[in-house]
Amino acid sequence: MNVRIEKIETDGVFQLDGGSWEVTNNVWLLGNDSEVVVIDAAHDARAIAAAVGDRQLVAIVCTHAHNDHINAAFDLADAVSGPAPVLLHPDDGALWDQTYPDRSPDGALTDGETLTVADTVVQVLHTPGHAPGAVSLYVPSLGVVFTGDTLFEGGPGATGRSFSSYDVIVSSIRQVLFALPDETVVHTGHGPDTTIAAERKNLTDNTSE
Repeated sequence: MNVRIEKIETDGVFQLDGGSWEVTNNVWLLGNDSEVVVIDAAHDARAIAAAVGDRQLVAIVCTHAHNDHINAAFDLADAVSGPAPVLLHPDDGALWDQTYPDRSPDGALTDGETLTVADTVVQVLHTPGHAPGAVSLYVPSLGVVFTGDTLFEGGPGATGRSFSSYDVIVSSIRQVLFALPDETVVHTGHGPDTTIAAERKNLTDNTSE
């Protein structure tokens, strides 16, 4: 199988509700020497394409449609060996349209579906709250989950802006992500990794039941 996880960091600007913030994003690559999936094509298509190299890009998977997670998606698709469809949960259409008003994603992600790369199964988990169509990507054979901006080291992602809900994100974390094994490593959209066990304690300590 020889599947591996790679991370590159890209810098850019997150824009929403009339505000702008400089951010550093984690861009994740999952695959082997022949093919790869990119999770959240952020800011710098050239840097991500260099990390992909001459491998076939099976898909560009968007954990949600905030601009800083999708703004390099189509440039990346054009720069690498395809097919490289850009995939998004349809509930994030309103956010998507703020970045790409004239172009739709190439395909829809649905809760419970599976993607396969390098003979490795990736499970799509709908985890709304930070955004209506936010998804997490669980890889059982590797014991990892890619949570985008739903869960970070220290707790839930931000919910103070349009299309977000604190109650919904906490429900997603408790009902979906906390159903995963405690030892599952959480690869986040920004910042360091954590584990389900660590964040179970953080959420218990910092939120009311």
